[in-house]
Amino acid sequence: QVQLVESGGGLVQPGGSLRLSCAASLSIFRIYDMGWYRQAPGKQRELVAVITSGGSTNYGDSVKGRFTISRDNAKKTVNLQMNSLKPEDTAVYYCNAHKTTRGADYWGQGTQVTVSS
Repeated sequence: QVQLVESGGGLVQPGGSLRLSCAASLSIFRIYDMGWYRQAPGKQRELVAVITSGGSTNYGDSVKGRFTISRDNAKKTVNLQMNSLKPEDTAVYYCNAHKTTRGADYWGQGTQVTVSS
């Protein structure tokens, strides 16, 4: 069974920074597109950032310029550096692995990020 395990969540003050990590058990990690999504209570899950197998990145409008996604294929990890955090960034953050040609879409258990003073 594929496992994606997020870590690094916690409580941070507005304007602060946090770094999330996701470790994946995927046998061929490098072929997957990896992403971070988040969901706040009462809201739909939304895209935060994605990094493709080729290294291209895309960000949600609300985090563009503040968050940076990266991957390390050797370590089978994907990271999300979050800077200038705002209270509206508060949510559960989920790691995702996707490979359309394999019919694969995997999710981690989520990690809580709370931005509050």
